[in-house]
Amino acid sequence: MDSTAKPTQTLIIIFGAGGDLAWRKLLPAIYNLYLDNWLPENFMVLGLDIKNMTDAKFQQHVHEGIDKFSRSGKAKKKDWAIFEKSLMYKKGDFNAATTYNFINQQVNLLEKRWAGVCNRIFYMAVSPSFIETIVTNLGAVGLAADKALSRIVAEKPFGHDLESAKHLNTILCHTFDESQIYRIDHFLGKETVQNILAFRFANALFEPTWNRNYIDHIQITVAEQLGVENRGGYFDHAGALRDMIQNHLLQLLCLIAMEPPVSFNADEIRNRKTDVLHAIRKIEQHEVYKHAIRGQYNAGWVEGKKVKAYRDEPGVDINSKTETFASMKLFIDNWRWQGVPFYVRSGKRMNETRSYITIQFKPVPHQSFPAEATGNWQPNSITLNIQPRMTITLSFQAKRPGLQMLLNPVDMLFDYDESYKTGTPEAYETLLLDVMQGDTTLFMRADQVEAAWDVIMPVINAWAIDTPVNFPNYPAGMQGPEGSDIF
Repeated sequence: MDSTAKPTQTLIIIFGAGGDLAWRKLLPAIYNLYLDNWLPENFMVLGLDIKNMTDAKFQQHVHEGIDKFSRSGKAKKKDWAIFEKSLMYKKGDFNAATTYNFINQQVNLLEKRWAGVCNRIFYMAVSPSFIETIVTNLGAVGLAADKALSRIVAEKPFGHDLESAKHLNTILCHTFDESQIYRIDHFLGKETVQNILAFRFANALFEPTWNRNYIDHIQITVAEQLGVENRGGYFDHAGALRDMIQNHLLQLLCLIAMEPPVSFNADEIRNRKTDVLHAIRKIEQHEVYKHAIRGQYNAGWVEGKKVKAYRDEPGVDINSKTETFASMKLFIDNWRWQGVPFYVRSGKRMNETRSYITIQFKPVPHQSFPAEATGNWQPNSITLNIQPRMTITLSFQAKRPGLQMLLNPVDMLFDYDESYKTGTPEAYETLLLDVMQGDTTLFMRADQVEAAWDVIMPVINAWAIDTPVNFPNYPAGMQGPEGSDIF
């Protein structure tokens, strides 16, 4: 797949186009692709939703979202005047056959106007409960038949547990071929996440030490200062384990732990990632307490501001047992990683908003320096900061200036903002362009999704039986519950 070539003429159909995801992320991302000259000359977005809007009202709604959320700032009049012509809207019931007949008609009209076939991308920015209805109806009118042109994008959460994920895969694969299905995880579109592959496999310096002989442990952390905001109704049925660890953090773990791919072919990379998930040591349900810890935030202080407890958030049960913090210790049983613990953790209302990966190396086998030289000794480490700041830091020991031999830890820093002055694309820009180009590298395959659920199911089952009696167990603005530092 040529990643430098523009996609061919394309129609994107967004189910749920009047919702928050489309307004904040999808449509601003499409607009930025237009500004950066990545969209084909023949391009159209069809927004579908139950809301009553005209084309003009939809265009105004999109304009407001771009002005508020686009990384390129407010839309300029000249650019917007051209872009808005590619936006149209249809009020439609997802259960009604007339909605899908209308889509079919639009495809035929555009292909006639453009004098050739076009890509048809069906983006499901809707509740998972609509997936079966949408997919079945798309198949009924023949919109899924062309494997080369028709593609469907499924947002997370992809299932609520292993069985529901299998059910969703069955539904999708009954109508679409696996090559047409793009299960999206926006974390994989982030620049620093993609750079993990380049960092590991494009440099001879790091890969020889990327194993159990040199690495002591690896930590993967996604911390958020924010609470659940307006997502209380969803989050209270999901929790941190399902919402973050099952998808985002396990995908990061795969990139860090995977074997070198033979090529940059999409299935080759996805095979190597799936191998990692299959190699993760199975946690016995009766031993979950040794491998996982959970927490729920209480009222507290974040940057000098008083914030409420999770149970007081809108849409949350006043007696909720849902975890807002989850942490796991995992082991990968293969030649490269045997015995190396991987710590994955994610929480809300933490002391900072930061996503990062730390590769902690083992101490040197013998310290020949005098005792007074090594008072500040620290093992080497590599830290990959994913957000909000995108950096890679290598920490090592160096001699402090002076007449004595005294050692201090120092850092070598690669900073995206300092090295590259051009704007960094948002994750959804990268992923939407990949869908248009037919590149599945950064998207999850059915077996990958199911393998990720299989890893955490013992924890889900154990926590469902053993409900917590100490929630809430950490104040907002802290690093999580007591004891979480050992997980």
